[in-house]
Amino acid sequence: MSDDATLRIHLFRAVNVGGAKLPMARLREIAADLGAQRVATYIASGNLLCRPPGDPAEFDRALERAVESEFGFFREVISRTAGDLEDALAAYPFGTPPDFADAPYGHICFLAGTPDPAAAGTFVARDFGGGEQLALIGADLHLNYPAGAGKTKLSAPMIAKGLGVAGTARNLRTVARLIDLARA
Repeated sequence: MSDDATLRIHLFRAVNVGGAKLPMARLREIAADLGAQRVATYIASGNLLCRPPGDPAEFDRALERAVESEFGFFREVISRTAGDLEDALAAYPFGTPPDFADAPYGHICFLAGTPDPAAAGTFVARDFGGGEQLALIGADLHLNYPAGAGKTKLSAPMIAKGLGVAGTARNLRTVARLIDLARA
């Protein structure tokens, strides 16, 4: 990839879980058919790196429509630049060391927009019963799951309802790897 400002990381919400199967090889083909260049994917959880043609938000919507048309399910696509991911990772407030040794407990939920401040304040102050820590920084919800992400009651639909915007989370190790791939 490259440091080019047009490079985007497109994050699909909840693919290859719960029946929403999206083969990464086919996702790369779809992106290329839509005019993207330098197309790559990382692991099978819906991480697409490419240089989209034109407006990134329009490309995200085109990806959503193409996947829905072919596979029969709708999933949000949220994209960021490598710089956006670097900023989000640098802002992570819950003390994860630089080597990401406890990255499975730290996540960043990239949101489709910036939530209403009042709703966000109420949501991040809630107790979800597992000691979760939440911090909203811009359009990114930073999460720490001390008992592990698999044991939390804090789900993606709950986040979307509480904040009023959809999002998709990645653990810190994945975020760091996506940055590395984008900068390579």
